[in-house]
Amino acid sequence: MKRHNLFTAVVSVLFLASCSSGNSWAPAGDRIMTRWGEETDPGNVLQEYPRPQMTRDRWENLNGLWEYAVTASDSEPDGMDGQILVPFAIESALSGVGRSIEEDEVLWYERQFSVPKDWNGSRIMLNFGAVDWKAEVYVNGQKAGEHTGGYTPFSFDITDLLARRGRNSLRVKVSDRTDNWFQARGKQVSEPGGIWYTSVTGIWQTVWMEPVPESHVRSYHAQADIDASVVTISVDAVLSEDDACEVVLLENGNVINKGRGTEVTLDVPQMRLWTPDSPQLYDIEVNIVRDGIIIDHVDGYAAMREISCKTDADGHKRMCLNGEPLFQYGPLDQGWWPDGLYTAPSDEALAFDIRKTKDFGFNLIRKHVKVEPARWYWHCDRIGMLVWQDMPCITDSRGNVWDNRTYENGTDSPVTAEGKANFYKEWSEIIDAFKSFPCIVVWVPFNEAWGQFDTEQVVQFTREHDPTRLINYASGGNFVRCSGDILDLHNYPHPEMYLYDKDYINVLGEYGGIGWPVEGHLWQPDSNWGYVQFKSADDVLGTYETYAEQLIGLVSKGFAAAIYTQTTDVEVEVNGLMTYDRKVIKLDEERLRAINTKVIESMR
Repeated sequence: MKRHNLFTAVVSVLFLASCSSGNSWAPAGDRIMTRWGEETDPGNVLQEYPRPQMTRDRWENLNGLWEYAVTASDSEPDGMDGQILVPFAIESALSGVGRSIEEDEVLWYERQFSVPKDWNGSRIMLNFGAVDWKAEVYVNGQKAGEHTGGYTPFSFDITDLLARRGRNSLRVKVSDRTDNWFQARGKQVSEPGGIWYTSVTGIWQTVWMEPVPESHVRSYHAQADIDASVVTISVDAVLSEDDACEVVLLENGNVINKGRGTEVTLDVPQMRLWTPDSPQLYDIEVNIVRDGIIIDHVDGYAAMREISCKTDADGHKRMCLNGEPLFQYGPLDQGWWPDGLYTAPSDEALAFDIRKTKDFGFNLIRKHVKVEPARWYWHCDRIGMLVWQDMPCITDSRGNVWDNRTYENGTDSPVTAEGKANFYKEWSEIIDAFKSFPCIVVWVPFNEAWGQFDTEQVVQFTREHDPTRLINYASGGNFVRCSGDILDLHNYPHPEMYLYDKDYINVLGEYGGIGWPVEGHLWQPDSNWGYVQFKSADDVLGTYETYAEQLIGLVSKGFAAAIYTQTTDVEVEVNGLMTYDRKVIKLDEERLRAINTKVIESMR
């Protein structure tokens, strides 16, 4: 331990010296970049409060230049290799490093921090938005804790590990075996190509700390009942005997109701419903009160909205928003960036894809085998965008039979007991972390039989964790008779309904993939790929419209939703509505919006 502390002290001096130069960071590599990436300031990166559903006034952002090292998995660094820009994964250009981590290597981070003097007497929480995959965290040479799973936030109370005065050292050790392990990894692979992309290792969301009192709010969940015009807020809090929890509901800054307790049900007078056309949000204040004084206060929000299923006059099951049938239509959104990979280069960039999706006339995004930072869902909530949320897959379809055209002929993936246990752990953490965002209306545990196993048990598990949303049990995957809600077909390039089941909501979970490589905006100019490819915007839009007309013909036959592939180009895939760098919108927006509006309204 003494040796480690001496090493930390040496690193501190080197870190401070390198930061004082102010010009040692630069993006790695020569790939295309977004305009936000080109404007990146390492001293002012992603400074927005990262947890919009539960904000506090006092907090300290720890993003910026840290020291890093890469070693063998059984070694500690003798010295640091250089600087890395947090929170960008080491493989990304914006990290300033741009290298991969091998299966037998680990990544180390180190930095110094100080605790503001006016935080004295508080518990100090160290928070991570997400780290891929296993993070071991040390403060002043002592272990604060560890976390596995690359997609969910986690926190440690580091109060008792802090120095009595002066600066503190923070070290993070990251292990990530990507596609050589049982972990959830989505489309990350060690050898990218086609529909599989560059691996992402390490800290990829904001790191921050905040002070909280001994009694404090840990989380809350708001659940609307639009039939009764009430919202129930359940609060998870650390409380002493003398403390009480108070919940306040506001509209446009005006208090409309309040109550006390860790679970309160509040009437919502003159209720206004949340829809994509009118994304009404109600503000929430959660207070811990002692002797009439508020000792902890967080701001949040809720929405009055309900997702359900009804059968129409023709016997087709339809998805209903707030009791009304709504055709859900939107793009497959991978959430990748040429400069930041998993991490958008700025909050403006994070919101950009959602705003453009709305401008294009869509009302839905399928977040494909990736989970976003909390602010992405907040942007969807306030902009008005429905979300289908995938579970990042744990493997592809190797080792099992994928049959997406008939029932019961596919086979389960050979997932080990350890892999299954980890799947349930990561999936439950994802659901619990994001189920309070109103925009999410569908959970998707499996995609195209990638790592699909024990489907009925997984559906039941998902339902137990959140009984309020629909479950798309296997998007384009192996179909089984189960308690899920949705039968989801994939067909490229054109829409096709090759299987129909009156007992399920029938959807087209992927189609399209119309490719057009735009010169000057390609990840790899000499190698690009799409399901079909054209050479002009007019050809792409004409084909898109043809497919839309075919889709409209299938809506009357039972399709209740559709997903077009995809929002942007991603690495060598060139089938996006926008280029990977977001600098070119490939199709005429006005015509695209008119086509998409016609598709959505075809079910009304």
